[in-house]
Amino acid sequence: MSPHQPTSRPAAGAPGVPWNRQRLRSNNEWLLLELLRTGGGTSRAQLARDTGLSKPTVSAALADLERAGLVREAGRVSPERGRTAVLYEVDPTAGHVLGVDIGRARLRVAVADLAGTVVARRDVANRGRTADAVADAVVAAAHEATAEAGLSAADVVHAVIGTPGVWDEEQRGVRYATSLPGWGRPGLFDRIGEGLGTAVTVANDANLAALGEYTLGAGRGSRMFAYLLVGTGLGLGVVKDGELLLGAHGALGEIGLVPLPAPAGERAGTTLEQEAAADAVVRAARGFGLEGAGGRQLTAKRVFERARAGDGAALRAVRWEAERLAYAVAVLSAVLDPDLLVLGGGIGSSADLLLEPLEQALRRFAPMRPTLAASLLGKEAVLLGAVSTALETARPEVFERRTAEL
Repeated sequence: MSPHQPTSRPAAGAPGVPWNRQRLRSNNEWLLLELLRTGGGTSRAQLARDTGLSKPTVSAALADLERAGLVREAGRVSPERGRTAVLYEVDPTAGHVLGVDIGRARLRVAVADLAGTVVARRDVANRGRTADAVADAVVAAAHEATAEAGLSAADVVHAVIGTPGVWDEEQRGVRYATSLPGWGRPGLFDRIGEGLGTAVTVANDANLAALGEYTLGAGRGSRMFAYLLVGTGLGLGVVKDGELLLGAHGALGEIGLVPLPAPAGERAGTTLEQEAAADAVVRAARGFGLEGAGGRQLTAKRVFERARAGDGAALRAVRWEAERLAYAVAVLSAVLDPDLLVLGGGIGSSADLLLEPLEQALRRFAPMRPTLAASLLGKEAVLLGAVSTALETARPEVFERRTAEL
């Protein structure tokens, strides 16, 4: 289920779901709630027309939803003819979610209400020297954001954590998170969940970024959309017809692990991630003679800044990076044939410099080429994807909790 679609519930009469009057009433209430969420303030009469339900049924369902704290009055409208009508809307404060983006350099946390509006956030440097220290920093940032929003841990229904690597449910840890030493230790995310005091889902950062970009950014409307996250690591998220593709083991998109060809007779070469991520850009720039200015350490961000200023060595490093990325795009284009590829991540945010040489490189050796575009969400893509994914779980859970109390 993609975040932009209404969350579904089992229908009365579906296999394994016994039909009864309570279930029918619950389905009617859920239907009205979803219509209000996607359509905004609506009158009872309009809801009856949109659903085909009788006006008394709509009125009774809205009364129950209002008592449960799930909907509220949004004002009144006075038509040219007839009586003034009350407008209803979803009450977004009925529950909250937590989105987390864990990167090697930054930790980002956002608290959002059920409408997806971010009500508090933290964006801090990742100074943890051990996996436990990073985990504790995530919990501390989440507590600060929750407190800033005037909420307690009990008000947060669900949390989604975006991280490099692939979640292994059996081992309760992530695999392939090479940019965060010790991050694959089993039990680490259970430690975070206990610290947060809420249910936690762990997801790959590139996958979350792809969902965020598909829902809110450059990927909207694409049939087969790929998001290439280029930063301290290299990852890929793919969304087909609104659905995230995960593969048999959840590892679809770990393109950074693909080895580059080595000369005949030599051992396997380096991986795409080692040749195209941030550290590789810095190595390439130094190889072309670029050094840090004013005693500052040379970083990938500064390489691109120098390239924008016209530095020849930095521009050569940018073209070199575009060549490496072109190889990655050519491979995924041959396998997946996406109609659109969005460039994101820390390095991807320099699409203004990368897209043209990337297009040129693809023309030379890639028979199938997707449309290339820059991310519209930038550094927010993973975080917003985490929030959207958390809402998919939280909305039906809040509904079940609150209507069960009626």
